[in-house]
Amino acid sequence: MQVLIIKVEKKFRLPNKNTLFVGKVSYRFPALSSTNDYAAELILKEQPSEGTVIIADYQSAGRGQLGNSWEAEAGQNLTLSLILYPRFLLARQQFDLNQSVALAVRDTIATFTDKPVHIKWPNDILIGKRKISGVLIQNILSGLNIRSSIAGIGINANQQQFAAGLTHAGSIRLETGKAVDLNKLEQQLFRFLESWYLRLKNGGIATIRAAYLRHLFQMEEKQSYAFPDGQIFQGTITGIDPSGKLMMETETGPALFGIKDLKYLL
Repeated sequence: MQVLIIKVEKKFRLPNKNTLFVGKVSYRFPALSSTNDYAAELILKEQPSEGTVIIADYQSAGRGQLGNSWEAEAGQNLTLSLILYPRFLLARQQFDLNQSVALAVRDTIATFTDKPVHIKWPNDILIGKRKISGVLIQNILSGLNIRSSIAGIGINANQQQFAAGLTHAGSIRLETGKAVDLNKLEQQLFRFLESWYLRLKNGGIATIRAAYLRHLFQMEEKQSYAFPDGQIFQGTITGIDPSGKLMMETETGPALFGIKDLKYLL
């Protein structure tokens, strides 16, 4: 895998003082093609310590779910990847890690606004119906367990203009009218990431699942959705199964949906 580093001089923000391990080691760049790709290369080369983060002010090839690109204006947002080694998790528990990271990002954004902040399954973070953040987790498995994980996180902080096609994109600044201190945003994120990860590591899966459902967008609301072929149907989200599939009550009865099986109609 070849990773394009557009500019290699490191750029430092305030040192992290609020965590035990998340963010204690950081690689900071004005620009990278992808922080997730850089993290993957780093794991292969030197097995960095757990909690290492790769931060770039701009990504030329940032990615979201389903291969979608992630657009972020340089210097206005927070884009990073976190390296973890959740070897205590079985491969079938991957979505529990997903929930932990999504909750951490949700809680971070909630500290900057009084508006409701929800998780749109599986891991987009919304203020109202505007997407403020996305998460992309890449796991490497070893036998029945997870060997390493890279959690790519993008938070739209101060960006005020988006491409015309991104009709539901938003930022904290657009929703609150206030500029966001990126240092403060970063510190809050590291603190919540560590807190939820340690809860997961210490066996708090039931607490994590309950919190995820409590903040889940459109939970127990009858709404319209679309199948991949465009056919619209009515459904009510009732929960998440252990593998991370969306549980829904539809006109034809209970159904399970994977990420490619339906589209939200916002």
